[in-house]
Amino acid sequence: MTEAHLPATGSIKVVKPKKAAKLVEQVARDTEDPRVATERLLIALDIDGTVILEDESLSPGVVDAVEHAHRAGHEVMVATGRSWQGTRGILRVLGIAPEFAVCSNGAVVLKRVEADELRYERWHVETFDPREVLEQLREHLPHARYMVELADGQRLYTEPLQDWNLTQARRVAFDELAAQPVCRIVVVSPDQGEQDFVELVSRIGLNHVSYAVGWTAWLDIAPLGVDKSTGLERVRTALGIDPEHVLVMGDGRNDVGMFRWALDNGGRAVAMAQGPQEVRDAAGETTTSVEAGGVAAVLREL
Repeated sequence: MTEAHLPATGSIKVVKPKKAAKLVEQVARDTEDPRVATERLLIALDIDGTVILEDESLSPGVVDAVEHAHRAGHEVMVATGRSWQGTRGILRVLGIAPEFAVCSNGAVVLKRVEADELRYERWHVETFDPREVLEQLREHLPHARYMVELADGQRLYTEPLQDWNLTQARRVAFDELAAQPVCRIVVVSPDQGEQDFVELVSRIGLNHVSYAVGWTAWLDIAPLGVDKSTGLERVRTALGIDPEHVLVMGDGRNDVGMFRWALDNGGRAVAMAQGPQEVRDAAGETTTSVEAGGVAAVLREL
């Protein structure tokens, strides 16, 4: 009788849906028990098109998913093209105060000073001389709107734009934009399409800076060799997290550098489904769109 040698298989108990939901939640919390050793991940999230939608509303489920990742012991931070002024409020609604934040496409890395009030200091800043680039761009885009970010975080702009957060920014004449070194240049030309910008950049050549074309007619320019990956590498080193324990998520061309950095070092790179094909190709994997809660889908699986 071979059945006598088989191990006990236990039993099955059918419970009501509400009881089942509580059991599932308990299992999830057990997996987040801080007493259980887990590999700590550095999770870097882009903001626009990844964490928030075009109308500034949050991607479905992202706040709860970020909380889940924190309970599991991971470090969740942002890596964005935004300045700190446009980033601080997003940290608040996400309910996080990471030790570091990478802003201005890697040109500015901020370090936490005080968590409750989200006070941060400019821990590392990269700058460049913007004169030549601005002259080139103005020749081809005389009616565009320009903004620069200075080393101390002050922003100067030529004309306002509805999408820009202009808190503590100052309107100036075009010539004043190039009066001192800058962390980044932002150019928006309402009359240009995305492909127009791609072709323009290719035609005029911007070989002495780093740049990315946004999903609208938006050009973001940083110091040569600087992108989100350079800022994140500084953060990873400071936190002492192994390169293979990195997860980055984004949707735009300015995320390609951090995708390559993560993948080249054994980490994960996840693109949002609505991103351009070249961005999705650069990532190791693709999640659903920002509208469908793509970030939450990935974080819940950790």
